[in-house]
Amino acid sequence: MSTAPRWRVIVVGGHTRSIGKTQLVCDIISTFPQANWIAGKITQYGHGVCAQNGNNCDCAPDEHICAIEWEAQQQSGTDSARFLAAGAKRSFWLRTKQGFLAEGLPLMRDALKQTLSGAAEDSPPLILESNSLLQFLKPSLYFAVIDPAREDFKDSARVALDRADALVLRGSMDDPAAAPSWIKLPANLLRTKPSVSQREGEALPEPLHVLIERALQGPPSITL
Repeated sequence: MSTAPRWRVIVVGGHTRSIGKTQLVCDIISTFPQANWIAGKITQYGHGVCAQNGNNCDCAPDEHICAIEWEAQQQSGTDSARFLAAGAKRSFWLRTKQGFLAEGLPLMRDALKQTLSGAAEDSPPLILESNSLLQFLKPSLYFAVIDPAREDFKDSARVALDRADALVLRGSMDDPAAAPSWIKLPANLLRTKPSVSQREGEALPEPLHVLIERALQGPPSITL
């Protein structure tokens, strides 16, 4: 009887858009090129509008509530193309209607299973950009990207924040007077969670390097 494959899964999320979540995924991939990553971007949209940037970018599936596409080239301009350019072996983009991620997960599961050539093969590690995915699985690692200069704070990120293995700070949190109001809400959580500072363009911080290396050395244990 066949059994579901098990995976090592790293999830990268963040409290709003354009704070370097995709860049952190790329940093991790390029730091561990020997891992042969499969990388994925998960986007939820509402009313035909991409939830990523608030503009009509034609990302919504035309006929169905979810769709998945494997990226074919590094120069297509998508975030999944950036994953390939960083060194991922394969890269995909899963798009679902807002609130229908559960319906998209079987698509992802089947697509990933097809990448495995045999039952004896050790599955490659997955790195996925998403917050909402944490409603459905407990990953090997979850990193939350935080920019103290940005006001917006997604509900999905707020729910997931206490599950983060580390916070990746894109700016300083040393000036409470200049901080957005959301910093005061989870203040205790933000103080007690392990955190590292990394501005975009800087090398992957050593504490994250250690956590990822440990996860890659461990056995795959996550069932999708």
